[in-house]
Amino acid sequence: MASKVKTIGVLTSGGDAPGMNAAIRAVVREAIGKGMDVKGIYQGYKGLLNAEIVDLSARDVSDIISRGGTILYTARSQEFRTPEGQQKAAEVCRQHGIEGLVVIGGDGSFAGAGKLAELGINTVGIPGTIDLDIACTDYTIGFDTAVNTAMEAIDKVRDTSTSHERCSIIEVMGRNAGYIALWCGIANGAEDILLPESYDYDEQKLINHIIEMRKRGKKHHIIINAEGIGHSSSMARRIEAATGVETRATILGHMQRGGSPTCRDRVYASMMGSYAVDLLAEGKTNRVVGFKGGDWVDYDIAEALKMQKSLPDYMVRVAKALSI
Repeated sequence: MASKVKTIGVLTSGGDAPGMNAAIRAVVREAIGKGMDVKGIYQGYKGLLNAEIVDLSARDVSDIISRGGTILYTARSQEFRTPEGQQKAAEVCRQHGIEGLVVIGGDGSFAGAGKLAELGINTVGIPGTIDLDIACTDYTIGFDTAVNTAMEAIDKVRDTSTSHERCSIIEVMGRNAGYIALWCGIANGAEDILLPESYDYDEQKLINHIIEMRKRGKKHHIIINAEGIGHSSSMARRIEAATGVETRATILGHMQRGGSPTCRDRVYASMMGSYAVDLLAEGKTNRVVGFKGGDWVDYDIAEALKMQKSLPDYMVRVAKALSI
């Protein structure tokens, strides 16, 4: 077991997610409550390499729990991907007395945390990504806010789509995972949901479904398209040409990353942030915090990164059953 730590650092890495600030706040206040010093690292691993490091007090994280984004900013770093960059990052930690590091981000961020653990820096990862694509946890910080933002936007698009009797293809984020698309497809009552995990790229099925729905008297047709499939604009042109139904594409984009986090994201982020500090206080390292089966758990980073995740079969079946 690694030695206990007196000073910890915290950074956010990869794509931002609503609730990251709640996690930062929890890390800082939980650590201070345990008698640790806390240092904030700006711009993720890039900022660590550049020693963009500041002391954080309990007051420094006041009134951030309701803010979207991350007060520590985030960036990607090609240099950190190299062994030389990882050695440099570990040395920067030692120079600033950082014995433990909390990394808030996705699987790429955790891989970096694992490398630092191998170099003697106690590390704990917190899953922060709107994509919900980290296999070791049932929940990732930011998903609830993102999916609610998308749901509300899709409701608005449906209103105008109905007024014009259109087909609307609405593209949501999620990288190569279909969780946002699946949840919105059910919540918004979409007629079709295109998921990277299961889409067969048979556009004729979509075309036939649209025509069939029109014959039944449907005045609109909503297709939720996942980012991992993409090409919504060209798809819209092809569908309109084939069906004669006016078809428009709407790409929701990065609005899904922003906004004040929901209650769930604030609470889960706070719990995960506190749990990460507890692990470091116990002298643990190379861990990822997760939420599984209604409880807070942790896994070895290498073990967590090997896990595979798939969409819930029952949710997919229900989505198909309801789209009639």
